[in-house]
Amino acid sequence: MEALGILGLFLFFLLGLFLLNIVTSIWAYRDSIRKGNSKEYALIVLIGTLFFPLIGLIVYLFIRNS
Repeated sequence: MEALGILGLFLFFLLGLFLLNIVTSIWAYRDSIRKGNSKEYALIVLIGTLFFPLIGLIVYLFIRNS
């Protein structure tokens, strides 16, 4: 019974990370559009942050102001 609680907590944590990934990817896409980049560039940012969440977000934060 205790294992079920630990599993539930683990799944809840994974769901939170997944939702955080979605939110940060949408933010990066909208921020890219707001900064005047093309929709194609913003789509590449969106895909990059979706598939490589941490590295993609760090790279975007470095290149967003250049």
